[in-house]
Amino acid sequence: MTSFMLSDTTASKISSQLTHLRHQMGSPAVGMVLTLVVVCDESDQYDAVRAATEAAREHPSRILVVIARDPAEPNRLDAELRVGESTPGEVILLRLYGELTRHADSVVSPLLLTDTPVVAWWPRECPDVPAKDPIGALALRRIVDARAAAGPVKAIASRAGSYVPGDTDLAWTRLTPWRSLLAAAFDQPVGKVKKGVVEAAAGHPSAPLLAAWLGERLGAPVKVVESDGPGLTRVMLSTVDGDITIIRSEARLARLSRPGQPDRQVALARRATSELLAEELRRLDPDEVYEAAIRRISKSSRSS
Repeated sequence: MTSFMLSDTTASKISSQLTHLRHQMGSPAVGMVLTLVVVCDESDQYDAVRAATEAAREHPSRILVVIARDPAEPNRLDAELRVGESTPGEVILLRLYGELTRHADSVVSPLLLTDTPVVAWWPRECPDVPAKDPIGALALRRIVDARAAAGPVKAIASRAGSYVPGDTDLAWTRLTPWRSLLAAAFDQPVGKVKKGVVEAAAGHPSAPLLAAWLGERLGAPVKVVESDGPGLTRVMLSTVDGDITIIRSEARLARLSRPGQPDRQVALARRATSELLAEELRRLDPDEVYEAAIRRISKSSRSS
């Protein structure tokens, strides 16, 4: 990967240098399917860039990493350009100083790929209403992570009030294997579900989402119960024929029990952030199932 530094620069100079680097390498910027804008702190940028770059192997992207530095310094924009030789895509680290820290959208806008979707991702702290944030307003999809919030479960409960189509949360994405396995548990006819329990470590934001999804789909009450963790550990659904249970006691495997059938071991691995991000980048339409889940949580919070 070729890297190039620009100090006290502008968006137009960055664009020119990108074109120069691409021609120098004989690989013009074609085949990129979206622009991914990553908003993070300096301390988080290494892990965020690594996850975004790995996700870009499946979704070739221009990755713009926005890092706000000292707002008290004179206005300045420093950039680091990374262009891969074998992997499609580009990474541009943008370090903003002074007034630019409050106007990141004016720096980012000229660098967006034309005629391609824009996705914004906040790996750590995120705006209260992502869609009203200047960066979020540029994006078709907005990805946050309640697990990084000071109060993860409270953050999930507040999502419904600020939800705009295109919003999503990696706390929801982490549930995909659980949701798939639970749906598969109903491939064979079972009795009506009467109630359910989701067990997870205290403050785990995916637990109320999973309980809300199950309650919405099954039309039965599903409560969240604390466990020793880590993460989600058990789901139990009581039916008229017996209990459907998934217990994950280790990082990769779980045990599925169903009425009238032998228990079986199933894969239920925890996934890296890059895998979660790649999954979210596969869809650019609003996630109505996620919306239904968070609105159910919000409704429950108001009624309790």
